[in-house]
Amino acid sequence: METKLNNKMKVIHVSVECYPVAKVGGLADVVGALPKYQRKLGIDASVVMPWYNKPYVQSHQFEKIAEGGFYQGSQYLTYTVFLHDEANLGFPLYLIKIPGLLDRPEVYEYEDESDQWIAFQHAFLHWIVNSNVRPDVINCHDHHTGLIPFFLKYGNDFRELSTIKTLFTIHNGRYQGWMNWNKGILLPAFDTWRWGLMDWSGAINSLSSAVRCCDAYSTVSEGYLGELTEEATGLENLFISEAYKAHGIVNGIDTDLWDPAIDPLISANYNKVNVVKGKKVNKDIFCDKNGLEKNAFLLTYIGRFAYEKGADILSLFIDDFYTASDHKLNIFILGSGDVEIQQKIERVYEKYKPKVAVFFGYNEALAHEAYAASDFILMPSRVEPCGLNQLYALKYGTIPIVRAIGGLKDTVVDIDQDGGYGFVFQDFNEESVSHTIIRALDYSSKQVNMNRIRKRAMSLDFSWDKSAKKYIDLYNQLLK
Repeated sequence: METKLNNKMKVIHVSVECYPVAKVGGLADVVGALPKYQRKLGIDASVVMPWYNKPYVQSHQFEKIAEGGFYQGSQYLTYTVFLHDEANLGFPLYLIKIPGLLDRPEVYEYEDESDQWIAFQHAFLHWIVNSNVRPDVINCHDHHTGLIPFFLKYGNDFRELSTIKTLFTIHNGRYQGWMNWNKGILLPAFDTWRWGLMDWSGAINSLSSAVRCCDAYSTVSEGYLGELTEEATGLENLFISEAYKAHGIVNGIDTDLWDPAIDPLISANYNKVNVVKGKKVNKDIFCDKNGLEKNAFLLTYIGRFAYEKGADILSLFIDDFYTASDHKLNIFILGSGDVEIQQKIERVYEKYKPKVAVFFGYNEALAHEAYAASDFILMPSRVEPCGLNQLYALKYGTIPIVRAIGGLKDTVVDIDQDGGYGFVFQDFNEESVSHTIIRALDYSSKQVNMNRIRKRAMSLDFSWDKSAKKYIDLYNQLLK
């Protein structure tokens, strides 16, 4: 990594996910797009993440640029920093490899996860302080990087970095990086008078530490920012007291990857002018591949089978809908996660096929095909900090049916309101879901209505261009 060039603002994004290297959820999509769009706006933005033994890493070239080591407790850890040139991703990508900790095939689900993220953060800071790198801003993403703001200010070995500004971006406040204080021995040496800035209810809480120690924090929508003061898994009062440095910036989408006019993964490209024809071609091919009826409306769910996503309601509303309604509707489900939820989906699939088709797992190409083919996408979330699926859907002329929560409430306007382009419900139950789907089907049964709403949806601008500029404006505020 080089020093700041041409007086450009230098920003380093630190994250444990980044598309296309390692993706589990929306965090990867954001970190894989935001720095690219910031560079287009003249910012020297880059990404630092852990090394993973994944296909992208195995199939691309990386240059070794730095090595070092430090004690984590009684164990001496060595790290290597690799550079992946910006040409492929649109920004420089740096991977930190630590044998035995940051060289694994998966991102999460390891018993020593706390040790991993402590080591990642320590290695990052150790590398920065021992190099000529001096960013203007470090943008930390989620709790896995939440101790960086504390150690920049109070770490014994990192005092010379204390003037670097920090923005902490919360993608999901439910995950907070709780650790027992017996992990304290693994932390870099710090001013022990300040230990309370890492503590919450008698344990280390990385997210709460980041909120208290960062110069500013952001959430991935304005709606979610407000919701954290009401429901934040025990941190509500923290978000109330630290609200003076809070900012809500809705995520964008990477239109280099998500645009039906150029998408190489769909059967036929289209834009808002020829959306009717384009959607039909994609739908016909998709339905043939998945054993669905071409002449019925197609509703899709794409996402994790998780409580916060409301995936447990899928089997309930499917039963409720097909029992009470004679509307022609196919349902396609693409996802994985909770075993019990998956088993219930399997049962309704067996009961209602060929009206229902499923794919258990995640398949990027299949997701693109589904957006292009579907008439509606369903997002019944209990919690949704921002949501990207509804933004992808709108770009593809697929109409969102969503619960009024978090970023969904910020980005989807109900058809009954001026300029509306979606269908929104309030209550989390199968009757509300079924009723809203029937409302969407009744409205869309008139082709003129469907054509109008599709073109309105595809005319919206949820690209990263606007959101990236808001991040830059925030960085500038911090540097004044």
